[in-house]
Amino acid sequence: MPARNAVYPAKRHALYDIHKYSAAIRSGDLLFVSGQVGSRNDGSPEPLFEDQVRQAFANLREVLAAAGCSFDDVVDVTTFHTKPDEQIETVLAVRAEEIGQPPYPNWTAVGVNWLAGFDFEIKVVARIPTPVG
Repeated sequence: MPARNAVYPAKRHALYDIHKYSAAIRSGDLLFVSGQVGSRNDGSPEPLFEDQVRQAFANLREVLAAAGCSFDDVVDVTTFHTKPDEQIETVLAVRAEEIGQPPYPNWTAVGVNWLAGFDFEIKVVARIPTPVG
């Protein structure tokens, strides 16, 4: 069984330490990214919903980059929404800017009633690219 290796972005935010979890775990050629929320470096949420979504994607990009990945390497996405009916249009608009070209990854959206002070969370599984050469 492949070893489990933690991956952290260069700008590690406070939530990893406060809640004692890894930003991502690399296992073989797969990267399992913990749910990313719209948190600032100190762990506080962005106050506006659209800013939370944009920050969550920015945090996700940083974690992916730390493992040598981009959104093009993502194969599975799960998003969590506190008010799906009110939020979906904003999420879809930001998502369209972020996900790149087809083929698109799998995507599951889940309505929830609590995200620890946040209103949106995104977690992914990515395949780590094989180095050329």
